[in-house]
This record gives sequence, structure tokens and C-alpha cells, in this order.
Amino acid sequence: MLPRHHDPIIAVATAPGRGAVGIVRLSGQDLSALIQALCGGPLKPRHATLLTFQAADGQPIDQGLALHFPAPNAYTGEDVLELQVHGGPVVLQLLLARCLQLAAEPHPDHGRPRLPGLRLAEPGEFTERAFLNDKLDLAQAEAVADLIDASTEAAARSASRALEGALSRPVQALAAELTALRALVEATLDFPEEEIDFLQRADALGRVQRVLDALQAMGRQARQGQLLREGLTVVLAGQPNVGKSSLLNALAGAELAIVTPVAGTTRDRVGGTVQIEGVPVHVVDTAGLREDDEAADEVERIGIGRSWQAIETADAVLLLHDLTRLGEPAGEAADARIAERLAAHGVVPLHLGSKADAAPSAPLPWPGALRLSAHSGEGLAELRAELLRRAGWQPAAEGVFTARERHLVALHDAQAHVEAAAVLLAEGAQVLELAAEELRRGHDALAAITGRLTADDLLGEIFGRFCIGK
Repeated sequence: MLPRHHDPIIAVATAPGRGAVGIVRLSGQDLSALIQALCGGPLKPRHATLLTFQAADGQPIDQGLALHFPAPNAYTGEDVLELQVHGGPVVLQLLLARCLQLAAEPHPDHGRPRLPGLRLAEPGEFTERAFLNDKLDLAQAEAVADLIDASTEAAARSASRALEGALSRPVQALAAELTALRALVEATLDFPEEEIDFLQRADALGRVQRVLDALQAMGRQARQGQLLREGLTVVLAGQPNVGKSSLLNALAGAELAIVTPVAGTTRDRVGGTVQIEGVPVHVVDTAGLREDDEAADEVERIGIGRSWQAIETADAVLLLHDLTRLGEPAGEAADARIAERLAAHGVVPLHLGSKADAAPSAPLPWPGALRLSAHSGEGLAELRAELLRRAGWQPAAEGVFTARERHLVALHDAQAHVEAAAVLLAEGAQVLELAAEELRRGHDALAAITGRLTADDLLGEIFGRFCIGK
């Protein structure tokens, strides 16, 4: 561990603001001297003790609970002390300052500070220590942050499954199988007289294929988990006054955007997040698309530019067409220009015929288009289902765990290396060394998921995104 990982740390572990309860959390190698000074004596492990916490002048700070979790049976693997008091910011800061003061004061028996080096914790440092002390692997540590950040019930449940090891266990099992296969191939290299018959008797190719099948299944699950964690970004695009803002409000079930008959009402991006079968969908309403010289003013031109920026980064683009204006030459020409520019950006939109309640018999001249009315609700259910289908969501999927982009990349890399190893094994003994190397690289890719092979800069990036106190 880096030197800073040996320092005792302290932080307010509850969210900023006022609440019924606030928690100050400490972690370090030995907190006994500080506990003695702060609490007036040792605490019974894992039992809540009611105390009055006092300032340096003997005045009470607050009455609350103290809980001591001795190492190694604590969240971080070190001694952990949690102080629960009333959740006022001033109370928590007073208690935090008192702990820092007591830590720096000399111990009456030997004159050294009671808890030398106690400092404020960095974001995610408690969970980082849990990882470094083998209380959690890296995938489980990331699941802690995902559980805190979950925006839907389904996302919270999938994060909880990942925290329990739904991702880590199969990864570790596959890593163990790859280790066994590597040993098998290495043994064949060490005893060349056995040649390829040894591998055939051990069913090496069959075992490699089973690993590949498992990696493919895990990749599908991970993609579902990534969707639950990150959601789907959907941009509403189209000419001015085609019903984009009305659709946003209908999907959100709230008046998020101003709706008027005046073209160009929306000048900037307006967004909201909705849930579709537990999947968070981030819907972005944009300024109506038209040529710069047609914009009413500079504000609208800036809004149109931002619309195209949002389109370029969207997971899905819904291109709305006003069914009540079909056949108008100017409107059709504008739609053609929009479609041409979308194609130039590689965007394949989902066409929506809007205001269907006002034009119930109007045709849908766009391939795969849906008929929609934000006013009556016609087509909204079909639109939700189509968005999930395009995102690759499988409603019947069970045991989904949250996953991140780096997990998907690692699984993809592992699969690519194992596939290469399978090809090499099939070619015969002359390329076994190359097969052994591919198996090693596949094993390393899997190990990066759980953190067995992880660079310090990646750890800093991951834990730096956590909240302070966790």
C-alpha cells in the first residue's frame, strides 16, 4: 500500500445538510487511545454505547452513540469507530474537530500523540481501504458507488447483486479455469514427448470452448447491467413545433418543457429522466432544427447548434414529423435536409408521426415509423417498448448485476484472447507457446475486473468518484 494508506482517517459519513442522524467515521490501525479519550473508556465491540461527547472545555457537544468495530472484522479491515449524533452540520463539524484535536494531543503515559497522522479522508478512501485489505474486490467496491448512485429500483437491486459477488464469483471461476488450462499447456511444453495427445486427453479444446460460452453469456449480462447503471440517452429532434416538448412532458408525466403553438419555443436543451421497466431513460428535448438563416435570433441559432451536439452523443434519436403538415413542400424539404445531415453523422433515427389524434388517417411514409399522440397517449407504450428493444434490454433477464464500461472492455478482451488460444490449440503442438500466451493475456484481462492486476492510477480514478465518508 502507498504510505497514505497507513494514515488514520476521519470524515463525516452522511450526506451534507441537516437530518435526524449524522455519522462521523474513523478508520485506522489502532484507535484504542482515541476511544479512551473521547468515550472515557474502551467500548464493547460491535455494541452501541450511549455517550455525551464533550468539547475541550468540558461543554457537551451532543449526546449520541459510539460503535467500535475492531480489526479485521470491520468494513475497512482496520479499526473503525462510528459516532452517531444529531444530523446538524455544526454538531458534526464540532465532533469532527474534537476528534482531530484529541488525536493530536499527547498520550498521558508516553507523551506521543494519541493517534498520530489522523487526517480527513479523501473521496472513497474507506472503501478503497476495504479493497486494499481484501474485504472487497474491485468490482464489489464499484458496486458500492453504483448502489449509492442508483436512480431506479432495478438499478439498486442489480448493484446489490454485484456487491454480493454476482460479477466477481463467475469472473474468479473463469480465471481459475484459465489458470488450470495454462498449467495444462505449460506442462505439455515442458514434456514435449507427450505432444498434443496430452491436451486431447484432457479435453483442452472443449474446456476452452466452455470458457468462451461463459464469457459470452457474462458479456450479455454485463451489457444489461451497464444499461441499468448508465441508462439510455434519447434525444427528441425535428423541425420547430412538431411536438417534441409535448412528447417529453408525456413521457415524464410532468410539465418539464413549455408548450405553445409558437414555433421555436424551446431555445435550449431540456431534459428529464423517466423509468421504462426499471431502465433509466434520459430524455432530452432540443431546439427545433432549421437552417441558421431561418432562426429568429442568435439565441435560437445557439440552441440549434446545441441540438446537433446532443444528437451526436445520443444513444437513440427520435425524429418527429407533424402529421397535420404532411404534403407541405417547405416542411418536406426541411425534413429531407435533417435526414441528410443525420445520415452524414451516421445516425439512424426512429421516425415518429406526431399529433396523430389530429390526423388519424395520415399515412406514415417513413420506414419503421410509429404513430404518436402526446395528447391522447396513442403510441407511447409502443415507443417505450421500441426504445428498450433498440437498447438491447431483455425484460426477462434475471440476476442482472451492474457493470461498467471497463468491465465490458475486459470481458471483450478476455474473449478475444481465449478465441485466439482456441484457434492455436487446434493447429497443433508447433504453436503451443503462442496459445499459452493468449491464455495468459485472457486471464490477465479477467483479473483486471476484480482488481488482481490493477494500476494505481485506475484506483485513483475509480475511488475519486465516490462521496467523501464512503
